Amino acid sequence: MTPPAPTAPAFRGVLLDWRGTLVVAPTYSWLVATALGRLGRPATPADVEPVLVALRGTDSTRVDSSAIDTDVAEHRAAYAEWFRAAGLDDDLAAALYAVESDVSLNAFARDVGDLLVALAGAGVRIGVVSDIHVDLRPVFAAQRLPDGRSWADLVDAWALSFELGVAKPDPAIFRAALDGLALPASDVLMVGDRGGWDGAAVDVGVTTLLLPPLTDAREARLHRVLDLVLPGRRTAAATS
Repeated sequence: MTPPAPTAPAFRGVLLDWRGTLVVAPTYSWLVATALGRLGRPATPADVEPVLVALRGTDSTRVDSSAIDTDVAEHRAAYAEWFRAAGLDDDLAAALYAVESDVSLNAFARDVGDLLVALAGAGVRIGVVSDIHVDLRPVFAAQRLPDGRSWADLVDAWALSFELGVAKPDPAIFRAALDGLALPASDVLMVGDRGGWDGAAVDVGVTTLLLPPLTDAREARLHRVLDLVLPGRRTAAATS
């Protein structure tokens, strides 16, 4: 019996959030432990906890705002102010900021590659939309495909807050992403993990899928995206 042909994509473009969606969002416990380890200091839970207590006891309103992601200098200054107010020594403050800013340390979910390849192979345009103060292109370029291309070659548009000067939930960042894809909002799906930020895409007419935040790179949940964008694809694969 001839298997049914996969149906046409339900969306012509997909916008993907970064931390919490494609990679594990770093926790402060992990950040502190990693920073202490880089400094050659003890990094047991007992060593991490006093640093966390100091940070929790200091006003973090400024660093919690996505506004700082629109400017590299503002981002650095906000964290420096927070660490200084918490009483962290200069070396630990510098190490903490370096770890927070090193996106190569953020582990990709195991099914990211499959998602990107499937979407690109079906002619679906891909964009990455992130409140971030560093360039994400290199970490995508570091992921190589058997044909010599990289994941970065599969991404058609980058809407990064520090380059655009706007951050979620500002509708402008989603409009910029749509412009990058050269597609109308009605043809695009936004995929994220935070309603208050990624969910704002609906304000510009973009259908939005919110997934639970990724907590373990071994989790596989991006098939939910394919179920919406390429309906029938997995069914057809299973019957072939």
